Amino acid sequence: MLREHLALIAAPMVNQSDLPFRTLVRRHGATLAYTQMLMPDRILNDPEYFEHHLRDLSLDAELGNPVVVQLCGNDVDAIVQAGRKLQRFCDGIDLNLGCPQEAARDGHYGAYLLGQRDWPLVQDIVSGMAHSFTVPTSVKIRLCQPVEKTVDFAQRLEASGASWLTLHARTVSARRRRQGAADLGEVKRLKEALRIPVISNGNVRVWGDISQNLDFTGADGVMVGETLLGNPCLFANKLPDPVDIALEYLDLCRAFPGTAPVPVVQTHVRHVIEFQCGRRPWFQKFRAALGRAKSIEDVEKLLRTRVERWRGRPPRGLDIDITDEDCGYDSKANEDPLDDAMDLARMLG
Repeated sequence: MLREHLALIAAPMVNQSDLPFRTLVRRHGATLAYTQMLMPDRILNDPEYFEHHLRDLSLDAELGNPVVVQLCGNDVDAIVQAGRKLQRFCDGIDLNLGCPQEAARDGHYGAYLLGQRDWPLVQDIVSGMAHSFTVPTSVKIRLCQPVEKTVDFAQRLEASGASWLTLHARTVSARRRRQGAADLGEVKRLKEALRIPVISNGNVRVWGDISQNLDFTGADGVMVGETLLGNPCLFANKLPDPVDIALEYLDLCRAFPGTAPVPVVQTHVRHVIEFQCGRRPWFQKFRAALGRAKSIEDVEKLLRTRVERWRGRPPRGLDIDITDEDCGYDSKANEDPLDDAMDLARMLG
């Protein structure tokens, strides 16, 4: 993995790091994208799960786009075997030591392996990965508790064979994804203590935050998650028209059929529209209509017609006739006639 690929990274996000989205953010400035966290047991024992993610990665490999597969778990053999099945189709394999979800707590993986009693196990996992794969091994962690232990832990990961390390500088919380701002001072401490590249994850909301983050921490790159969901063009230092970027994402879903199920598409489109229009009076109507969409075509019709009309713009052209019902929308049941009249008035001037 070339160091320049570590500069601007799209984070692994559950059910949101699909191939169309990874392609979209790389098209708009990301130098590297991670897959979502994958389960080794399912890679090994669930053929449908394995084939879905293998196809996702195979298409990415054909494009030559840099991608890192993220695995989780607490079983060295399972992680190594799963990684071996995927390594030909990626540029690196990451061990997730940051997931705070209750499933991770119950399964004893992710951030629940940060406790000192589990350090020998984690070192065995990282060492097994580093000595078994043909691609580099990386690790994504959160802060240990107490926080002062984080550097010691990271140095052990480095000695075990990690090629780079990403720090999400917050402690784990199963109930809340964020407990205040990320402590970038801990990223700085880690960078000063390690020889391998360190990636800073946290506190990036706008383009200017990236340079401030890197200047303060000295990190080799930044990783961004949720902000990219709202603005996939963050790394290109631009804020796109929300309908434009949503339609671009839908085009990529068509280019890679079957890689993004409709619920994933709906969530991506909701994030993009909410980022700029979440406080508009029509946003809840949009969410309801989006939830009724049955296909990518339904979502596109909703964007091109109702969303544009709600924004005071004329509908965008389609090659087919469109009705409210085509968009999963029952106008008689849900629309106020006065709302239609106001929309029409805005369109006319």
